[in-house]
Amino acid sequence: MVGLATPAEAATSATATFSKGSDWGTGFDGKWTIKNTGTTGLTSWTVEWDFPSGTSVTSAWDADVTSSGNHWTGKNKSYNGTLAPGASISFGFNGAGPGSPTSCKLNGGSCDGGTTVPGDSAPSAPGTPTASEIANTSVKLGWSAATDDKGIKNYDVLRDGTKIATVTGTTYTNTGLTAGTDYSYTVQARDTADQTGPVSGARAVHTTGGGGGTDPGNPGGTGKVKLGYFTDWGIYARNYQVKNLVTSGSADKITHINYAFGNVTGGKCAIGDSYADYDKAFTAAESVDGVADTWDQPLRGNFNQLRKLKAAHPNIKIIWSFGGWSWSGGFGEAAKNPAAFAQSCYDLVEDPRWADVFDGIDIDWEYPNACGLTCDTSGSAAFKNVAQALRAKFGTGNLVTAATTADASTGGKIDVADYAGAAQYLNWYNVMTYDFFGAFAAQGPTAPHSPLTSYPGIPQQGFNSAEAIAKFKAKGVPANKLLLGIGFYGRGWTGVTQDAPGGTATGAAQGTYEAGIEDYHVLKSSCPVTGTIAGTAYAHCGTNWWSYDTPATIAGKMTYAKQQGLGGAFFWEFSGDTSNGELVSAINSGLG
Repeated sequence: MVGLATPAEAATSATATFSKGSDWGTGFDGKWTIKNTGTTGLTSWTVEWDFPSGTSVTSAWDADVTSSGNHWTGKNKSYNGTLAPGASISFGFNGAGPGSPTSCKLNGGSCDGGTTVPGDSAPSAPGTPTASEIANTSVKLGWSAATDDKGIKNYDVLRDGTKIATVTGTTYTNTGLTAGTDYSYTVQARDTADQTGPVSGARAVHTTGGGGGTDPGNPGGTGKVKLGYFTDWGIYARNYQVKNLVTSGSADKITHINYAFGNVTGGKCAIGDSYADYDKAFTAAESVDGVADTWDQPLRGNFNQLRKLKAAHPNIKIIWSFGGWSWSGGFGEAAKNPAAFAQSCYDLVEDPRWADVFDGIDIDWEYPNACGLTCDTSGSAAFKNVAQALRAKFGTGNLVTAATTADASTGGKIDVADYAGAAQYLNWYNVMTYDFFGAFAAQGPTAPHSPLTSYPGIPQQGFNSAEAIAKFKAKGVPANKLLLGIGFYGRGWTGVTQDAPGGTATGAAQGTYEAGIEDYHVLKSSCPVTGTIAGTAYAHCGTNWWSYDTPATIAGKMTYAKQQGLGGAFFWEFSGDTSNGELVSAINSGLG
């Protein structure tokens, strides 16, 4: 069967279901999921629907969406039209207005497999499964029931995205598992017309027993990655030098350093700050080994200081990170020719002047196929293509890593790029599980910027560490390729009267370098902790309200990281810590 020839055939061969994620009154994010329920493959699909007047699609991904009046049509892209039996594909969009779609058709037939158009409603999503009785080889799952206008028939249980069972109740015990292994479970309801609804939230499970996690940057090793960012600009106003890694004791407690940032421009990797990177002359007092730079030595700057650090601490591996918030706009051009981009990066990282300093490359693309400082429209496959090209060029002897979004909201940034496909080419992901909330929303509500878990009243679904990690795992990213992110700073508001999260504000609290942001070593004494929520801390002092992590909350997050079998943790960035490195110490002791 090349396509769906008739409405009757379409009705029995495929379904299309709609789900709405975030809804902020004047707009929303929506997603259509097309599933091949037949026995032969499909090579194309077209979804049609009507919106009420005043509701429209403003942007879309993974489909070509057009309209004629209030009638909308979504057609497959060249890369996602083929659907094998039992397979499904989704496309998403941002909508304006309050309405929902009606009169859905899929390839000219009913969207739900029924005999009418649009047919009965799809079931709701079941509750996120709970996990109990976790053992070496089994786990018991339970979930709250879904609802449907004509009744629920049964539930599909999915493990790591693949259906493993269909049950009529709301519990299931999965046996035959492997000890000490990570799994992710979701549940999907099926109604009496055999129509499936959206999947539930994901529940991550780590079976007991087995060996410890391994360091993916050290094949055969048994330690966890403990990685910190060192910024090139930190040597200026902050006066944080490579030498401070030694004097604080941090160099003895880390495994990796990300040096930030190299630029991405013109489709190539480029130097970020040549003076800081390889030209600045450090005095004897500033130098790692107490020896001053001379005017005629071949290499000065941070690169030479990092070389000296590695000589004294040969266990540390150093990775050059490219992009970041300010320079991610260059990745769209780079993605047009990934091989040429990878070649430029290799030539720069392996420049003979400093090739011995670096052990690999990190890509901090904020964000593939989504918006950061600028918006990227290079497509869901672009990130995977770049990762594949970098691995092909740098080979297996170098580390190739990437920083990633932690936006686990429905249809959010994790959903719009192929992070699972790219993971096969990368040693790990630095999941940026911070900056979820802050004074960029000037009037609040106040909320911790790095919550480990959700909590009642959290301003945005999917904006917490646990849901981000669970979503990556559900998409197929191995747990030991995920590093949990810790911020060595706080985010804060002013004009706040309420101590607990959820209060209103008048703007950003004053910060030393940037409004609304302050280093931990300052906040520790200037605005001490007054409470904790969702695995992190907050502080209300005067009219200021700050949230930040402490050694105690970091200990809890490291326990979580080990329970989930993660590859380790990373942090942004060294200069926010105390002079004796107490936050680095908490990560080190917490991971063991």
